[in-house]
Amino acid sequence: MTTATTTTPDDSSHAGDHWTPRLWGTLIVLCAALFLDALDISMVGIALPSIGSELHLSTSTLQWVVSGYVLGYGGLLLLGGRTADLLGRRRVFLTALGVFAAASLLGGLVDDGGLLIAARFLKGVAAAFTAPAGLSIITTTFPEGPARNRALSIYTTCGASGFSLGLVLSGLLTAVGWRWTFLMPVPIALLALIFAARLLPRQVEEKAAGRYDVLGAITGTSAVLLLVFTATEAQGAGWLSLRTLGSLAAVVLLVAAFLVIESRTAHPLVRLGIFRNGSVARANVIAFAMAGAYGGFQFVVTLYLQDLLGWSALAMALGLLPAGAMIALSAPFMGPVVDRFGTGRLLPIGLLALVGAFALFLRLDAHSSYPALVLPSIVLLGVGFALAFPSVNIAATDGVADEEQGLASGLVNTAIQVGTAVVLAGATAIITAGSGGGTGAEAQLDGYRPALLFVTGVALLGLVIAVAGAALDRRKKATPLPVPDYDYPSGGREDLAERRDGILSKN
Repeated sequence: MTTATTTTPDDSSHAGDHWTPRLWGTLIVLCAALFLDALDISMVGIALPSIGSELHLSTSTLQWVVSGYVLGYGGLLLLGGRTADLLGRRRVFLTALGVFAAASLLGGLVDDGGLLIAARFLKGVAAAFTAPAGLSIITTTFPEGPARNRALSIYTTCGASGFSLGLVLSGLLTAVGWRWTFLMPVPIALLALIFAARLLPRQVEEKAAGRYDVLGAITGTSAVLLLVFTATEAQGAGWLSLRTLGSLAAVVLLVAAFLVIESRTAHPLVRLGIFRNGSVARANVIAFAMAGAYGGFQFVVTLYLQDLLGWSALAMALGLLPAGAMIALSAPFMGPVVDRFGTGRLLPIGLLALVGAFALFLRLDAHSSYPALVLPSIVLLGVGFALAFPSVNIAATDGVADEEQGLASGLVNTAIQVGTAVVLAGATAIITAGSGGGTGAEAQLDGYRPALLFVTGVALLGLVIAVAGAALDRRKKATPLPVPDYDYPSGGREDLAERRDGILSKN
């Protein structure tokens, strides 16, 4: 099925330096939705003890209050991104945002653990459609260049802010009652839905039969869902158990089947050729490493501060506030910074700051102070995410055609969610193995330190890829364009070489 997408005349969004109030409103609505998506990942964590106590949930069941959202979000992002391309980004965004609001309300009202987990899964599914639809609306509304860089910087920084500030809000709301961590997003989502219906550009789709890649959707979505599920459950079942190994083998088979299907179908869910774009391929691997390392780090820090140092949930949330504040305050300035220095420079610098933040925390002991240990890492964390998170999203959609922006958005968001699930599961397993089940300070530290080494290594992998990619891009730009070797009139070859060099010097 072929789909041609255009905007109606009432959309005057293709602006350069001057943005109309309607364009600003569109961006704010999309930022609000992404903020809520990211907020929901981190906000429920601090409320878990209160939820388990009131609803009488076991530890394994309580884990799924978090994992249910990640499973729905990470498992269906790829499908969500392609659905936005095929059915219309505006339509998909509005529908999914309405489902998100309804699921939030349900989660705050239920008194049954199973229904709560179902509500969380449904919210994750809704987020899997709003996130890539929103990102692709931005990349198709703002022309590539300074305008798009500015919009993406603001948009992605809002997402990072939601993830960071979720801990702070969770600490504040849990003090009132855990249900408010579920109910608070409802009015924001409803307001965003009302304004989105008025502001988002209306799209016209011309549909024909035969475009949907059903087999690709089934195998691809099943592979991602099973991978996230396996990584989440491996801690309880054991990484070398038959159950875990069998699930991983099934993931490999599903991925192999998916690749075969996508290489043979006329209209694939994921056009494999998109990975020939080096920027897109590298950005997805970097996003996996960056998000995964941060997810594992946050988990270790939460256990360390609350279980070992005895911090309250609110004190921990306030202690992490500087990173979220730095990310939020950087939003208006990142667009010009990206225009001036480029993602090729900013990504390595941001990832270097993240590696430094994780490595500095290796100095932890049973009596570490906030100024000496926590604050330096938190400051570097804020700097790293402020630089790297917008840059990786820009790189992941750079040079991609408008009709595949939903796909590119779905890919990078999938990399972020799957990276978080997989690296977090690995860090959890390392903590358990290192501590040996002990509850003393030294036993806990024996688990935390190797887990921190692991997440630092994952972030370092992302840094190496970013540096290599930047070097490759510089080499390509430095290589002169060849002058065709055939007979020219007198002076023709020299004149052509001079014109070529003049064009290159201007660019």
